[in-house]
Amino acid sequence: MAVYTHVSAEELMSFLADYELGAVKAFKGIAEGVENSNYFLETHSGRYILTLFEKRVEESDLPFFMTLMQNFVKAGLPTAGPVGDKQGQLLKTLSGRPAVIIHFVDGISVETPSADHCASLGAMLAEMHLAADAMSLTRPNSLSVEGWRALAAECSNLDLILPNLNHETQDHLNAMADWPAPNALPQGVIHADLFPDNVLFTDIEITGIIDFYFACTDFYAYDLAICLNAWVFDADHSFNASKAADMIGAYEEIRPLSDAEKAALPLLARGAALRFFLTRAYDYLNQIEGALVKVKDPAEYIAKAAFHRDHNLLDNLPMPRRKISQSERVKRSELAKKKAAMTPIDLPP
Repeated sequence: MAVYTHVSAEELMSFLADYELGAVKAFKGIAEGVENSNYFLETHSGRYILTLFEKRVEESDLPFFMTLMQNFVKAGLPTAGPVGDKQGQLLKTLSGRPAVIIHFVDGISVETPSADHCASLGAMLAEMHLAADAMSLTRPNSLSVEGWRALAAECSNLDLILPNLNHETQDHLNAMADWPAPNALPQGVIHADLFPDNVLFTDIEITGIIDFYFACTDFYAYDLAICLNAWVFDADHSFNASKAADMIGAYEEIRPLSDAEKAALPLLARGAALRFFLTRAYDYLNQIEGALVKVKDPAEYIAKAAFHRDHNLLDNLPMPRRKISQSERVKRSELAKKKAAMTPIDLPP
């Protein structure tokens, strides 16, 4: 989350007049994240997130995101759904930007996930993938391999970040020639941006999955690879095999990986690291003056790509330490019943 577009009090009051949310009690910008402008909004009816869509989000994709969030809420997953105005309209315009109000979900994100957090995330990710199997929604991934090549071409001055980075990036891009062919692996709608700041916890229980604005159709194992990169490397950027084992083990208790997915996972993880390196590098080299945003370090992800170039993350993993508890199994059984009974919401015309 971040703030690029500033909303005045007058603009906010005019915008909220179309809703039945009550008087405003608090309104402030959120600096975390990099893609859209986000504000915390509290009214007499509750707490919300107001998002104004910027940068890489295409307005034509927004109905897909709204429908996806509604479907996940309907499936019983802990996700935040959009709020309709007095006429039931979800998408509006504010300060010249497409905008939506999302229900606020309780919990906190963790900066340094523990192995227990990683296991909880692995299980929840598998639940999301199973729920996605029940949906007919599709959206192409514009930030897959060809998108990375286009981004790299726009970042020809990567050596300003680190010496020899142009050459190293090209080496990683060349390795993507072995990327799995379309339909080679199980696929469906994935989150594609499930970093720790997009997952809210109470203790080790996940209470909220947020920020679906990179969601797209791609390999489920690629979504897992993104999470491994974001969650199982320690603060010094070293790979934590125990955290990886717990995440993968918990995922497989819900949705076992196929042999083909396991064989592809190391390359998928390298590609996932390259993808986030390139978007971070682009943002680092093209900072917007005056924007309330924390620019993330691209060097972190080129280091992770180098790890996957030199190592197979599945080699020498310990046995998963944390198993899913009986109470978790009961909760997941209830989720499965909701998913089985779910009639997916169609995209609006």
